[in-house]
Amino acid sequence: MTLADIDTVLHIEQSVQAYPWSLGNFTDALINGYVCCVDEQDGEICSYAVLMMGVDEAELLTIGVAASQQRRGLGRSILNGMLAMAQEKNRQRVFLEVRSSNAAAIALYRKVGFSEVGLRRGYYQNKQGREDAVVMALDLPSPPAPLPQAGEGSIGNSESSDSSLPQAGERLGERANG
Repeated sequence: MTLADIDTVLHIEQSVQAYPWSLGNFTDALINGYVCCVDEQDGEICSYAVLMMGVDEAELLTIGVAASQQRRGLGRSILNGMLAMAQEKNRQRVFLEVRSSNAAAIALYRKVGFSEVGLRRGYYQNKQGREDAVVMALDLPSPPAPLPQAGEGSIGNSESSDSSLPQAGERLGERANG
């Protein structure tokens, strides 16, 4: 995701979320170095996600798929891409919060391996006032140690990057089809 993508991302966010993030939320996430990704299909942004890295964990802050693109595996695809980035950066666990009424998202997160670890009472605003947030977590396996290349020693860089994974600010593009 780049600053040029924010208007499109915000439009999707506003169309799929009852209480969407603001322009400032997305801008701040980019400026502060959060992992902000978009996925494009046929040149159009169809999904996005924002991941905040901590010392040894990460938190999925928001994720969304354009209404016209839902039920095609794009949410799972971008979620898996974000989890792969967290694993590549040696994060041990990923957390997220989801509205207790969002059965489809909770089902997706469970299928990917998240489990419920807590409940935040009255966390989200809704039409009736407040709604609970289900706190979920996924323990990530340690990434395989990179094999030394010719001329390299056996000490690897724990923050090494795999060019097959998108980096902060990159698009998932066609790699995210699934």
